[in-house]
Amino acid sequence: MNEFLQMIKNRKSQRTFLDKPVEREHIEQIIECARFAATARNVQPWEFIVITGKETKERMAELAPNGGFMARASVCIAVFCQDTKYYLEDGCAATENILLAATALGLGSCWVAGDKKPYTEDIRRMLSVPADYRLVSLIALGYPEQQIAPPVKRSLSEVLHWEKF
Repeated sequence: MNEFLQMIKNRKSQRTFLDKPVEREHIEQIIECARFAATARNVQPWEFIVITGKETKERMAELAPNGGFMARASVCIAVFCQDTKYYLEDGCAATENILLAATALGLGSCWVAGDKKPYTEDIRRMLSVPADYRLVSLIALGYPEQQIAPPVKRSLSEVLHWEKF
């Protein structure tokens, strides 16, 4: 099978990371892939904030109830989008590109919800993001502490419909 297709099937959410910094070159490659995501009308409303500071990651982990592991990740990427008509779709497409690029580079990652969560405004202010931007996602990133198996997914026959549901 095509290597890229296999990578998509093997991608999983990683919540434990080695205490090892991620190379700046890798981070830049990941953001380069994110900026090539699909975007409605080519608006490209996204901005990406790379957080490596321990105190900031710890504060973000405290704010996001399901994101405690962000404090132990080497990097956290905050994906913000200008509040346009399709900001959420565009930001989610960029987020998925980040997850896939990280996997391709041998890094682990985990998407922490952002949009519509009670902590979004606190994180926006903490990162000095203008008020007309919305937090779409937070992504923990780092070298995986251990290799974990991808979760079991529903079969193709369960989710594929032809012509009608």
